[in-house]
Formats: sequence, structure tokens, C-alpha cells
Amino acid sequence: MTRTVKLLDVVALIENLPDKLLGVGQVGTIVETLAPDVWLVEFSNDRGQTYAIESLKSDQMISLSFVPMVTQTNLAFTPLFTT
Repeated sequence: MTRTVKLLDVVALIENLPDKLLGVGQVGTIVETLAPDVWLVEFSNDRGQTYAIESLKSDQMISLSFVPMVTQTNLAFTPLFTT
């Protein structure tokens, strides 16, 4: 299932951008829509200080999800850890 990105989504890069000093897996927040399929993404450190703001296309990032994905075909709970 592909999620489309939207304003204020938390995203991760899926390609290296060495000229911008950004790499795969770095996490940012979409802060503005610049054009169809072009977004302004702010990258901040763990103290909330911005270290990069870049325009990116949707195919350069994935939207991250912090809640379980529940569908009608997958209603079973699968624990991440068992004791």
C-alpha cells in the first residue's frame, strides 16, 4: 500500500543527496507544498534545530507512520515482542 505525502507528514529520504549533505534514512517534516508532487521538507536534529530545508519530489521520500495499519483483511494483532 502506497501512502501519498501531505503537509506536516514525517518523511524519510530514500536516496542520497550528497550535494545537499543528506542521505538515505534522514527524517524530515513536510512544511510546504511547492508544486504538484514537489514539497519543502525541513530536517531538524534531536534538539529541534533545523539543519536543512530542501525541495523534494515524492519519489525521493517515503511517508512514515507511527500508528499500526489496520485493514479489513488484516484485523489480527501481531505483537512485536513475545515473552
